[in-house]
Amino acid sequence: MTSTQIRDIFDRIAPVYDQMNDWLSLGQHRIWKQMTVKWSGAQAGDTCLDLCCGSGDLALRLSRVVGTTGHVYGVDFSPQLLAIAQQRSQRHSTSITWIEADVLALPFADNFFDAATMGYGLRNVVDIPRCLQELHRVLRPGAKAAILDFHRPSNSQMRAFQQWYLDTIVVPLARQLGLTEEYAYISPSLERFPTGSEQVKLAQDAGFTKATHYPIASGMMGVLTIKKS
Repeated sequence: MTSTQIRDIFDRIAPVYDQMNDWLSLGQHRIWKQMTVKWSGAQAGDTCLDLCCGSGDLALRLSRVVGTTGHVYGVDFSPQLLAIAQQRSQRHSTSITWIEADVLALPFADNFFDAATMGYGLRNVVDIPRCLQELHRVLRPGAKAAILDFHRPSNSQMRAFQQWYLDTIVVPLARQLGLTEEYAYISPSLERFPTGSEQVKLAQDAGFTKATHYPIASGMMGVLTIKKS
């Protein structure tokens, strides 16, 4: 699937994106997003980046951490999702700049950010090594990033449960919303997505000196934490 096709999918699902995240994560994605922000190392006054920002959940959480003296840049290639993020941020006194851009070619200078997050985005980029290289480029030395995403569990019983949940809960809900084709990509994307140990290797290849993958939710979810020297 091309990046244009993936962007079109996210444009179409934008109105129900948050609702579907609730269904996909059994309502737990807010807890995991808060963990992701904490593991990014973001602090008051920092300049932070949220890649594949979607409707703005992580960026809004980052903005509360960095406060009025910091700034957050939310980047996504879906104009429809960015429009929703913009509307949400207007309800809060936040310092967020929303940018429509490709995470494989970020419009930022080298060594620009103090911390970064990414939620449910790495699995959907067409070139994961390139994405990690770009993230490494724009982070300043000593900065950290935390990347949250769905995974295929290594445990066969949990894999079976995850597939059952997708087939019997998520897909029928998507069908009711007229989005069957849009959500049909989830299972194939999980099959293609690198395992935790593979992600660590990819991060190291991209130049990150420290990389650790934390499986959560019985391996159905995971957070990759990385640090630039």
